Amino acid sequence: MKIIQQLRRIVTALVLTLVLTTTVACSAGVQAKQPTQLPPGISRSGDYALLERGNSVQGQDFGNWVIGTAKGIVQDAYVRDNNKLGVVITPQVRPTEVRPLAKSLLQGFHKNFPNQDLTVLMYAPDKKLILTAQYDTQTNQIEYK
Repeated sequence: MKIIQQLRRIVTALVLTLVLTTTVACSAGVQAKQPTQLPPGISRSGDYALLERGNSVQGQDFGNWVIGTAKGIVQDAYVRDNNKLGVVITPQVRPTEVRPLAKSLLQGFHKNFPNQDLTVLMYAPDKKLILTAQYDTQTNQIEYK
């Protein structure tokens, strides 16, 4: 019985990695838009609704893509400053699947925001930080904390 559960976890992680990688690879030909300024007259108190998934158009697009692609695994995502991705996972994600998911998200994030150090913050369903993955462009390495 434990072998079946372990096999299920491995298959789930591999399928998610394949879906995220394929989707990113297929959308790689689409050029990202330059971040836009907020229209004049919008107060800071009203900004949150416009910046829910990201504080740039490109960040919003990527945050929406993460939510749409990872249905059932990710319940919320946001991008800040085009180099920080925060992801709230669903209760269905097992603790052993968090690190492979973070790596897969970081790979997709790097393809959309190249040539810069990136951070992926993984949050539990109760919004507590459970893992930080940092990508260093100089070493091409991922560090987990």
